[in-house]
Amino acid sequence: MLTMLNHQIEFSKAVAEIYKPISGRLSDPDAAQPEGNPEGIEACEEYEKIVRDLLATLQPELEMIESRVIKPAEELLEIIKVVQKCLLKRQHKQLDYDRRRTTLKKLQDKKDKTMKDEKAMYKAEGEVEQATQEFEYYNDLLKDELPKLFALEREFIRPLFQSFYYMQLNVFYTLHERMQDINIGYFDLTLGIEEAFEAKRGSVKEEAEKLSIVHYKTTGGRRPGHKFGTGPGRLAIENGKPGGRLAIEDKPSRRATTDFSTKPNSLALVKLDSGLGRANSTGSALGAAAKKKGPAPPPPKPKPSRLSGQPIAETATALYNYEAQATGDLSFSQGDVIEIVERGASENEWWVGRLRGKEGQFPGNYVEMN
Repeated sequence: MLTMLNHQIEFSKAVAEIYKPISGRLSDPDAAQPEGNPEGIEACEEYEKIVRDLLATLQPELEMIESRVIKPAEELLEIIKVVQKCLLKRQHKQLDYDRRRTTLKKLQDKKDKTMKDEKAMYKAEGEVEQATQEFEYYNDLLKDELPKLFALEREFIRPLFQSFYYMQLNVFYTLHERMQDINIGYFDLTLGIEEAFEAKRGSVKEEAEKLSIVHYKTTGGRRPGHKFGTGPGRLAIENGKPGGRLAIEDKPSRRATTDFSTKPNSLALVKLDSGLGRANSTGSALGAAAKKKGPAPPPPKPKPSRLSGQPIAETATALYNYEAQATGDLSFSQGDVIEIVERGASENEWWVGRLRGKEGQFPGNYVEMN
């Protein structure tokens, strides 16, 4: 609302500037002629005063909306951001829980277990138990407290929305009442926008068309004395007729005019042997010029990979730090760019990537594709 009213004030200033006279010399103030629109300038100034008064009237209401509606809503959004982080943490713990269970199941299903396998299975059982406890902590926390949060949000949003509705209604009513009471004699508010425009415009368009400055298009005609005008060394058709004689006129020191008019409406054929002679002489001249230039230049460099048809490796940027928790995991820090070797069906699965020459798996929701 404040932005809209400020735009109205700037608009009235711009229109008033257009109405001001532009004739006269700046170096001689006495030479200025009053050719502006004093009535229009006065109307713009009056409208600017009305909008400024309206802005001062609505300022307390708008500040109340800011303090009683917008700020509480922003505080609620900050609380929701904390809840979203807790939800993301629960997803990560669920991924860890699923991975630990998969590792333990593989070891349990192995038929011939060695002592090393027994140790790995014992370690995997401990990891599964820890992952289960961590996942259940966040899962139970959200199951218990999210319904309470939703109930509190409902009780918070309902009166907030009602207050905002009545405040906004009061602002619109005040704005409508002030605009309806505008009585500036320069504007005829009983007419429609197009009708008022046509009435004010009058014959301005026709008068503007009479000015030579607005007709800037050229005719495209040839200027006298142009370098492509007629003169010695021109190709011309005599008498301006198709059946006339086509001739190449040159300076007196060169060969005389060539006549191509052996038949009407046609050109004479040039002898074939003379054409071949010119072609042979041209070819020998080109060969001699090529020998003077030296050996052929080296071939261009190979095209870059993005133009050679080779696939470009996918990369992703790490959003969080991740420390390897099992053999085959890939550790990285926030901001690292990882080359993707194999992507899962979704971001909630384990992906395979390569970083600093090491390849391993990592949770897909820890990165963002580039």
